[in-house]
Amino acid sequence: MTVQPITTTVTLNAGRPWLASLHGTDQTETVTLDASKLVAGTHYTAGDAAQPYSRVLSGIPLGKVTASGLYGPFDPAAVDGRQVLAGFTFEEALFAPGQPKIAAALLWHGVVRAAKVPGGIDPTKVTPSVTGAQIRFV
Repeated sequence: MTVQPITTTVTLNAGRPWLASLHGTDQTETVTLDASKLVAGTHYTAGDAAQPYSRVLSGIPLGKVTASGLYGPFDPAAVDGRQVLAGFTFEEALFAPGQPKIAAALLWHGVVRAAKVPGGIDPTKVTPSVTGAQIRFV
């Protein structure tokens, strides 16, 4: 009897219906997300038996938490820094259950379809900022 190794490959294709243009996609920045601020089903898809890793969705609007320097979901009612839109998660990001921080790509400059943003965004509640994202909503 011989033992034959088996290799399995899983490919994830990021759907980006929220992205209205390729403008700015070559200028993403690496940021770190605070996993405790993300909500399953809204900001990420939880893992299962077939895929144990959870997956942060592409297109989540983000703000930077002033105290920690980490990023969390944009919230215009927040008072911790997340009330200023920093950008959107460009790529899906896998993370292990219980992982406190998640590396992600931030799209901070470009054109976004507001109606297609996962979890939604109201562009009228985004305050323009010279230090925040440079996003045009369509």
